[in-house]
Amino acid sequence: MKLDKLPKFNLAQFPTPIHYLETLTKTCQGPSIYMKRDDLTSLGMGGNKTRKLEFLIGQALANGADTLVTAGGIQSNHCRLTAAAACKAGLACDLVLNGTEPEVPNGNLLLDMIFKARVHYCDRENRDVQLLQVADDLAARGKKPFVIPVGGSNAIGSVGYVNAMVELGEQLPSMDLKPDAIVFASSSGGTQAGLSLGARLIGFSGEILGISIDQTKTGEDSFLPVLEEIANETAQRIGIDMALTEADFSLNCDYLGAGYAQPGDLEFNAIKALAQNEGILLGPVYTARAMGGLLDLIQRNLFTKDQSVLFWHTGGTPELFAWADRF
Repeated sequence: MKLDKLPKFNLAQFPTPIHYLETLTKTCQGPSIYMKRDDLTSLGMGGNKTRKLEFLIGQALANGADTLVTAGGIQSNHCRLTAAAACKAGLACDLVLNGTEPEVPNGNLLLDMIFKARVHYCDRENRDVQLLQVADDLAARGKKPFVIPVGGSNAIGSVGYVNAMVELGEQLPSMDLKPDAIVFASSSGGTQAGLSLGARLIGFSGEILGISIDQTKTGEDSFLPVLEEIANETAQRIGIDMALTEADFSLNCDYLGAGYAQPGDLEFNAIKALAQNEGILLGPVYTARAMGGLLDLIQRNLFTKDQSVLFWHTGGTPELFAWADRF
């Protein structure tokens, strides 16, 4: 296995801690709830994309790149952390953000600017084309751009969450903890693909349950083939003879609400529940939707009191400031 031999640029200190949410567990009267705190990674106000970026930037530096180019929504956590990581690695950063430039930036967009990223605004339908155009323009000017896909979700980035699952496997025995399920927000696929592959690698027997933020798993738009493709390309990258199929991914798409970046009562109630029971903040787009889904599943008795659930907090709290009017 080549997991320790791939190009990597250290961006944070691991492992992240696992916390028992005692008050929330009592309030829910359900399973024991634990939280893996990837919101506490030290780079740029924290978040799970740091794990992916360690390997993505490692590859960018190995390629001789001088500029990172990536894309996302105007409040993208991935873009914010890419900009922060670029600063630490001594690279320039161009961000292609779908949305309209506000009069006063806040949340992640404000942090993008503090991290001196060059921001290019566009319509959502033009984002992929604009991403490649920015990279082409940089190359034409003599720069060496390294394009990172939305969410850092390719085989390079997904290695970060195979590594994270190995990390978790080393933590659990010391806590005498065997979660029946790991629950997390799933969107661009790199995190879920990495966790599912890592679970197979270390022999984890619990469910790896992604709460979909914006993807579906039925019909022509099914996201399961994407998860399968990322996971299997990641397996090849780290040099393991292992193949996952669509049936190996558990993706709950019942909590899509009004759509991506459109939080509603489910999300804001989850934010308040965590803040007021545990003093922990969630991001309204990703982690609040995933936690809202978990709390609903507990209310529906899909988990029993004698079980334990690990919620993987993937970050996103700077987004809160963009929804101040909802509080």
